[in-house]
Amino acid sequence: MEKWNQTSSDFILLGLFPQNQTGLLLLLLILLIFILASLGNSGMTALIFLDPRLHTSMYFLLSQLSLMDLMYISTTVPKMVYNFLSGQKSISFLGCGVQMFFFLTMAGSEGLILASMAYDHFVAICHPLHYPIRMSKRMCLKMILGPWTLGSINSVAHTFYILHLPYCRSRAINHFFCDVPAMVPLACMDTWVYEYMVFVSTGLFLIVPFLGITVSYGRVIFTVFHMQSKEGRRKAFTTCSTHLTVVTFYCAPFAYTYFRPKNLRSPAEDKNLAVFYTILTPMLNPIIYSLRNKEVLGAMRRVWGLFSPRKK
Repeated sequence: MEKWNQTSSDFILLGLFPQNQTGLLLLLLILLIFILASLGNSGMTALIFLDPRLHTSMYFLLSQLSLMDLMYISTTVPKMVYNFLSGQKSISFLGCGVQMFFFLTMAGSEGLILASMAYDHFVAICHPLHYPIRMSKRMCLKMILGPWTLGSINSVAHTFYILHLPYCRSRAINHFFCDVPAMVPLACMDTWVYEYMVFVSTGLFLIVPFLGITVSYGRVIFTVFHMQSKEGRRKAFTTCSTHLTVVTFYCAPFAYTYFRPKNLRSPAEDKNLAVFYTILTPMLNPIIYSLRNKEVLGAMRRVWGLFSPRKK
């Protein structure tokens, strides 16, 4: 059993892997995924910044998704790796608050940015002549700042409340980061009102964007089926299927984690699902968007040509 000072304000992160050779191998795999995700998302952001042909609303929104994924995985993995290698499992009260704030901000903002990207696709395919007006630079800026602002406000509210709960029993969090569902059971007070607010908040940041995405792509599919050009139809399907894949990776594990009744949840299952949406998804997103996007692949070749030495 883990021992800690009961009078300390620090929390204990029980972690994801056991402290043995198997755990070390799994940790090295997670570290490799972290490196790939960091390179992929920072590379995608830099690529969009460097290539003028990608200076469109769609790719500016994609750069925000990549930035969110980069911050997402950087919020959890470094601390998990440090705790495992150092043999320590503690996280300070302030550190837990900072980790929770950034995690919740990214979690809320990402759903909204995915909805913004779906709206961009809807306008581009269903109303191409109105695209320059509906997706002006000013509108694009609003669609970028909106998710960040709303996600931050939601995160501040949850972080402030959860850190002011009385933890008079155990301060050992059965997770590898400070996650709300893992911390609420540790409180020595009735939290059913707050749990209901978490349910409502998750619904607003998950179901509402998902409904918006569903309506947008319903209209897109209807328009695509009536297209005369096979090339245009193929390009539209490729763009939409890529985005829907990312939306599924984001929504499915979150919905399963946060909408399940309390009595049907287990810490082990929550941790396994968290690995998917906090570690694997940030690595997969840049791969999905680059491998199936000719414009991104073309930009990679152009940028590579700028920095590669030319033969005389």
